[in-house]
Order: sequence, then C-alpha cells, then structure tokens
Amino acid sequence: MATPPAAAKPKSNVQAAQALAKQKSLEKKAKSYKLGLGELALFTSQLASLLQAGLPLVSCLEALQDQTEDQVFRIIIRDVRNDISSGTSFSGAVKRFPNAFNNLFISMVEAGEASGGLAEILGKVAGYFESTVKLTKKVKSAMTYPIAVIGLAVALVNVLLIFVIPVFAAMFADFGAKLPAPTQMLIDLSNFMRAWWWALGGGAFGIFKFVSKYIATPGGRRQKDLFLVRAPIFGNLVHKIALSRFCRTYATLMRSGVPILRTLEIVASASNKVQIEDACADIARHVSQGGQVSEIMGINPFFPPMMKHMIKAGESTGNVDGMMNKIADFYDVECEATVSALTSLIEPILIVFLGVVVGGIVMAMFLPIFQLGAVAGGLQ
Repeated sequence: MATPPAAAKPKSNVQAAQALAKQKSLEKKAKSYKLGLGELALFTSQLASLLQAGLPLVSCLEALQDQTEDQVFRIIIRDVRNDISSGTSFSGAVKRFPNAFNNLFISMVEAGEASGGLAEILGKVAGYFESTVKLTKKVKSAMTYPIAVIGLAVALVNVLLIFVIPVFAAMFADFGAKLPAPTQMLIDLSNFMRAWWWALGGGAFGIFKFVSKYIATPGGRRQKDLFLVRAPIFGNLVHKIALSRFCRTYATLMRSGVPILRTLEIVASASNKVQIEDACADIARHVSQGGQVSEIMGINPFFPPMMKHMIKAGESTGNVDGMMNKIADFYDVECEATVSALTSLIEPILIVFLGVVVGGIVMAMFLPIFQLGAVAGGLQ
C-alpha cells in the first residue's frame, strides 16, 4: 500500500513565522535607527498639535503610531508609549533611542515636563527643526546643480580619453609625422589612463578611505572644520550657517527654561563644528565664574563683532534669547542671499569650465586635421 505524502505545512503557519521574523528584525533595527531631521520635525509638530488639542500623551503617541508609514519608527513610538504607560517619564522613554531623538529634543522634553508646558515647548522645537530643515534643503538644492555638472564633466572627459581619443590616435599614426604638442600630450594621457586605469581607481579609493578615516579623528575633524570655514566661495556660507544654528539653538533652549550650562552643552553637540564646541566650553567656564557670554564672544574671532554687541545689549536688558533669535533670523536671510548669489555665480563658471575642458580636448584632437597638409607631408 503506497504511503501518503507528508502533509504540507499550513500556509498560515509559514506566513506567521515570516511575519514574526520580520518583526524581530524591525525591533532590532529600532535600537540603532537614525531618524532624519525632517521626520523628527514632522513628528514633533504633530505631537505638539495633538497635545495642544487636549489629548493625553499616550493617546497622542498611539495616534502617531497608527499613521506613521515608517515601520521601524512605528516600533519606536510603540515602545515609547508602552514605557510611558508603565510609569516612565516621556524624556526617560525617548532616551532609550538616542539615534532617533537627538539631545535637543530630549532636553526640550525634560524642560517641558519640569515646567508643565510640554505642548508649547514642543511647538518651539518643531519650529526650530523646520527652519533648520528648510535652510538645509536650500543649500542642498543649490549644491545639486554644480555637483551634477562636475560629475557629468568628469564622466565625459573619461569617455573621451579612454574610448574616443584612441580612435583618433590610430588614424594619426598612419600619417607618420610628428603631431602637434597638445595632441601628443592628450594621446599620451589617454594611453596612460587606458593602461593604468586600475591603479588610478585604486589610488582614488585609497585616498578617499584615508581622508575619511583621518577626518574621523579629533585632529582631522578640527582641520576639516577650519578648512570649510576658510574655503573660497563656500566658506562664508558655511560660517553663516554655523552662526545661525548656534544662535537659534541657544535661543530655543534658553526660552524653554533649560539651564545655561546644559544649553551650552547641547549647543556644542548640535553644532557639529569644533569652533563652536571650543567657544561653548570657554563660555561655560566663564559663566560658571560669574562672567557674561558676550565677554567670551568678544575675544573669539569666530563670532563677528555684531553678535558681541547685540548679545551684550540683550544681557543688559535681560533679553538674550530674543537677541539670539534676531541674530539667527538675520543670518538665515544672509544665507538665503548667499545661496542665491552662489547659484548665479556658479552657472557661468561651470559653463566656462566645461567649455575650456571639453573644447580644449576637441581642439587638440582636430588640430592635426587643421594642419593636415604639414602632417601628411611625411607620406611624400
């Protein structure tokens, strides 16, 4: 009697096992998940709106969890909500996910819990995040065009050198006469690239890895930040963005009731610039000894004299955070104007660059044809 085939595993069990494995994978990712500033700004703004409408915090998080499309972030919100339901404070719950919620967000939540005005403070930090995202998008959009054009130019030059010029070189070789110097140099460069393309590629990758590792060190990071601020064309923009972020973060934290030493600590970590980190450390030491913020800014060359005078005026009137906000607004306008000016300046520069590079290659290759009578003389 034939043995009946073994019963297949029910499809529902297989699907359940796959869903469980996927859930475990998502929960593992949630522990180290890095949330973008744009997503954090949207979450903060929505949470502030729900709290201002009078909903309890747990209900607000449940609503945000249901509408969030990011599955990993949904798990993070769920875990935060469960921690709050079990008696943990909101700030204590979000501290479990330092990559998703940055120091500024956590500190503002702590200040909101201490003052009882969590909804208002979250509204302020949402506005800060949104203004930062807006400025970042403008800078990135301005940089996209030149980076794309330069990348296209590099690719085009490589195609000409590796694939097109050898065809002309083979044709010129039949002439049997000495080629013009620009043409010969271009052919030699083409031959070198065809023979050593692997070494050039490996060398470029090695340099990239070395530079990446070096700027990850404290000394390399310091040199990178100093170079970016002093760099031609873009250095002024980088400097203004750093000043705007410093003032906006400082004002937002101080206005929310965060202690000044904690404010300086958060401003330093959020700046991502060694110049501001050093300045915040100096200011913290000076303030601890009873000094004023403007006194350190006055002797630090990273901060313009205008900032020193405005902050000093704010200290005399007890409105430092208001002055910081005005300075941040001023530099935001300056950044937008600088981005617009750079965009207008970069376009003709890139057109000239492409014309010189590509036009130079084309002229060098057609130069023997223009002088065909002299070059072909070797055949007689």
